[in-house]
Amino acid sequence: MKKLLSFLRYVLLFGVSAFLMWYALKELDFEKMWAELKNADYFWVFISLLMGMAAFGSRAYRWQMQIKPTGYSPTLANTYHATMIGYLANLVLPRMGEVVRCSVLRRTDGLPVNTGFGTVIAERFIDMIMLLLFMGLTLLVEVSRISDFFLGLLADKYNNLEQNLGSLYWVIVLGLAAFVATLVLGVLYLKRLRKNTYFQRLVAFVRGMLEGIFSIARIENQATFWMHTLFVWVMYYGMSVVVFYALPGTSHLSLSAGLAVFVIGSLGMAAPVQGGIGVYHLLVQTALLLYGVPKEAGMAYALLAHTSQTLLVVLLGVLSFIATMLQRTKAPAPVTDALATTHEYER
Repeated sequence: MKKLLSFLRYVLLFGVSAFLMWYALKELDFEKMWAELKNADYFWVFISLLMGMAAFGSRAYRWQMQIKPTGYSPTLANTYHATMIGYLANLVLPRMGEVVRCSVLRRTDGLPVNTGFGTVIAERFIDMIMLLLFMGLTLLVEVSRISDFFLGLLADKYNNLEQNLGSLYWVIVLGLAAFVATLVLGVLYLKRLRKNTYFQRLVAFVRGMLEGIFSIARIENQATFWMHTLFVWVMYYGMSVVVFYALPGTSHLSLSAGLAVFVIGSLGMAAPVQGGIGVYHLLVQTALLLYGVPKEAGMAYALLAHTSQTLLVVLLGVLSFIATMLQRTKAPAPVTDALATTHEYER
């Protein structure tokens, strides 16, 4: 049943991606789009790929810095391989890569999955802050062009929220009631729960995860950590900008336009579908329309930027997978590891 549900989830998400791609492509002149791609200067795509590789390496080093305060010291190579395998897994099933890469380090370095997952949660929180900062910067420099884009999205969300306000109230009330009931039962049966094996495992898992989350506060070289964070996001931005110069239809765009496309594209990549396929293309095409770029040229840009980076992730992920398979499995740490029982990365 569990495998069937996973398969159905994969099919559903893939279907959403396919529908969005069809919707984005259905009214395009394919001859014009092909002309853009045929005349592309792939030197700039190569530069974009180099930036992507630099970002991946920096991200792996930053993750290694997060892990060290927890008492484990995975090598940079193993941290990098785990990161790339996680990215590869996300192309199959969104968010699966977060657990997979922690399972890889459990196999190669004995890092408990719960501790590793805690560091990933902290990492994602930092990414969210960086994205919000880039969004704020974009609104400052390109407010006249993209304010309507974001305000339109917010207005749609607000209208939907207003229409379903009554249902939302009931959801909040029921949620609070369930939380209070769980809390009361927990207090009443705390002594019995402490003797329960599954409860003990849950407590151990949560403790390890919290240790990973708060590991950032114990990083020795905070300046280096935050410099790598900034470097990663600057590389992400650069990857979007340099592909502009590869296509005739986007080569005239400014750095500030690149900022807007990068932010909107990042929102598409964050969507819960495989690799942001469909969502990324549709959002980027729409964003480029704000700068007078025809739909065909906008889609050519989205296809070139997204496909090149996806192929890079697949190549590096497969190489990292092979490199990891050639390593010996390290004995897991003597810590109760709840996730490891269901998500362990096997040879």
